[in-house]
Amino acid sequence: MINALEKAAAFAALHTPTAPLPLANAWDVASARITEAAGAPAVATTSAGVAWSLGAPDGDALARDRALDLIARVARAVSVPVTADIEGGFAADAAGVGETVAGVLAAGAVGVNIEDGNRSPAEHAERLAAARAAADAAGVPLYINARVDTYLFGLGESATRLDETLARAAAYLAAGASGVFVPGVADPAVIGELARGIDAPLNVLVGPGAPSVAELGALGVARVSLGSGVAEAAYAVARRATEELLGGGTYGSLAGALPYGELNALIKG
Repeated sequence: MINALEKAAAFAALHTPTAPLPLANAWDVASARITEAAGAPAVATTSAGVAWSLGAPDGDALARDRALDLIARVARAVSVPVTADIEGGFAADAAGVGETVAGVLAAGAVGVNIEDGNRSPAEHAERLAAARAAADAAGVPLYINARVDTYLFGLGESATRLDETLARAAAYLAAGASGVFVPGVADPAVIGELARGIDAPLNVLVGPGAPSVAELGALGVARVSLGSGVAEAAYAVARRATEELLGGGTYGSLAGALPYGELNALIKG
C-alpha cells in the first residue's frame, strides 16, 4: 500500500505544463519495459493496442478480466507508475466501473483513463464518481483522467464544441476526475482555450504534425500522449516486412530493429 501511495503521488506530480508528462503508450510487457528503459517517468497503456494484441477490437469489446490481467503484467514488469486506459470502464453501468477500478488498483496501476464516447455527460459523470469511490475505498489517490470525445468524434455543432467540452470537463472534475483528456485537437488556439478553461491538468493526443511537447507546455498542456500510435507504427513494420518478404524476397524493412540480445535482456530483467 505504501508503494501504491508513493507511486500515485509521484504520478500526479508529473502533470505540469512546466514540463508536460510525455507518454509513449505501451500495450504489453515488452513495450512497457522498452518505454521504461528509454527513461520514461511513467508507463501508460493504450486500450487499442492492448485489445489488438489480445485479439479483440478496440471499443469496449475486450473482456474485463483479460484487460486486468494485462495491466497486472505491465505493472509487475516496471518500477515506474502505471496508468491504464480502461476504455469506458469495461462495465455496463457505474457500479461495474467501480468494480473495474478496484481491479485496476489490485493489479498495481495508479492511474486510469475513462472515456465518455457516445454516453451522455451525466452517465459518464456517474461512472467517474463510482471510480473515485472505489479508489477512496481502497485508500489510493488514483489519478482519473476523464476523456472527453467531443472533438475526436465530432460530437455536436462545431460552433459550440468548445463550450460543450468545457462544460463536460467541469462536470467530470466535479464527479471526481483528476485531469481531463481531450483527444482529436491539434489547433494551438483551441488547445490554449481548453487549457485556460479547464481547472485541472489537460492531456492531449499527439502525432505527426502536432505541436511539440515544449510548444504544448507553453499552451498550458500538462500531459502529452501518443495513444495507439506506437502500436500502429509497430504493426506497420510487421506488414511492410511481410509484404517485402512475400513480394520481393528481400528484408530491408527489418533494418533498425532492436537487437535480439538487448530485447531479451530487457525481458529477463
